[in-house]
Amino acid sequence: MKVGLATLIVAVTYVWIAESAPPTCYSRVLGLSKEIMDTLHKLHKHHRTKDCAEVLPKLFIDVHNSCVMPKLRDFLYVVENLPTPQCRARPRVTVLQRKVRNLYTIINRVCYRDLVYFTDDCEAIETGHSSPRYGEDRLQLLEEN
Repeated sequence: MKVGLATLIVAVTYVWIAESAPPTCYSRVLGLSKEIMDTLHKLHKHHRTKDCAEVLPKLFIDVHNSCVMPKLRDFLYVVENLPTPQCRARPRVTVLQRKVRNLYTIINRVCYRDLVYFTDDCEAIETGHSSPRYGEDRLQLLEEN
């Protein structure tokens, strides 16, 4: 009985250690961008922060878009310089500001050259809708048909 219990404890410990691998840079960026979008959604829905969130520009974070860095920088500027001190002092706004600054720092310094950008559609970050852009070879094929 004691051997079976010891084996079970060792197996559970092994599984726990195997699942607790440190996050990669990419997984941290994806997780943080999802947290920012959730926090921004909560700001727009909560009655105390709804007025403050109206000033914020639209933002749909796509870490595979090459326009994400300038948009994050601009968004961070707006969050840091909200027109009223009451908005700047709100806990949810400060949490959003901290998360956006962390994401910007991680992408700019920690994950530098680790992320792959698949698109350069800057409108998609503002609207949330990506429009497909064809390369020259695909465009030439479409024109021939």
